[in-house]
Amino acid sequence: MHLLGFEIETIEIGLVEGQLQLEEKHKQHKGFAHGGVIATLADIVMGFAAVTLVPADQHVVTADLKVSYLNPGVGTALFAKGWVLKQGKRLNFCEAEIFTIDGQGEKTLIAKASATMATLAPQAS
Repeated sequence: MHLLGFEIETIEIGLVEGQLQLEEKHKQHKGFAHGGVIATLADIVMGFAAVTLVPADQHVVTADLKVSYLNPGVGTALFAKGWVLKQGKRLNFCEAEIFTIDGQGEKTLIAKASATMATLAPQAS
């Protein structure tokens, strides 16, 4: 998250939002936001949204991730929003939306994602 420059803006129970200012290193050769960057942002916000719902002594890992790319990622920034759709004891089912933000602040939906986040209990020493 920090290596990309992604900044979390909102943390609520089951919901996380944040923004990434797009730089050349985040783009493909045609200037679009790289698909791997988009997938990573989706994974980050969904994972942190799941973390808000588990006890502090437990961990969350991505068990399954699916990203659907809807529009080219052209803009000055990316906005990512992730939430827990359904919480279980060991699995959290999450969704995310990724938007580009243009120079006028207008958002365009560029990807939707879903993930299954597994909750892991700490190992005994």
